[in-house]
Amino acid sequence: MRAARLNHAKLTNARLDGAVLDQVWALGADFSGASLVGASLFQAQFQKADFRGANLSGARIAADFGGANLEGAKLRGANGAADEKNQSMGLMRASFRSADLAHADFSGADLSRADLSFAHCGGANFAGAKLRDADASGADLTGAALDGVNATGLDLDSARLDAGVVLAGAANAERARRP
Repeated sequence: MRAARLNHAKLTNARLDGAVLDQVWALGADFSGASLVGASLFQAQFQKADFRGANLSGARIAADFGGANLEGAKLRGANGAADEKNQSMGLMRASFRSADLAHADFSGADLSRADLSFAHCGGANFAGAKLRDADASGADLTGAALDGVNATGLDLDSARLDAGVVLAGAANAERARRP
């Protein structure tokens, strides 16, 4: 399905395990409850798409999920890290800018250099995830599980964090808002 145009498509509960969705345009598409285990979503556009309850575990997710709804989605071990080899094409990385990530499971995921700015991450599970040099400025991380996170360089400028949460190596932690 490489480079397919799926804008506003209804793919509710679709079984797309291992599918190649690289460079797909699926603006506002409905992937709620879909299974995309091990799929490749490289350089794809999913702005305002619905991934509620979807399973993207082990998927390559260097795509734009800006404003998308990933509430309760499973992204265990997903790879949204920047593609350092493709710099001539610009920084290819996962972008969840202003997305709803409430109760999503990112345990063990690689989100190095990902954009989580202004995302709602309440109750999300980032246990053991790599957030190295990611941007979480303005993100709401209250109630998020952050045990064992690699937060080296994670930008927390104006992010909301629970009182007492310490993320070693994070940048701008003193600018984070705490209740």
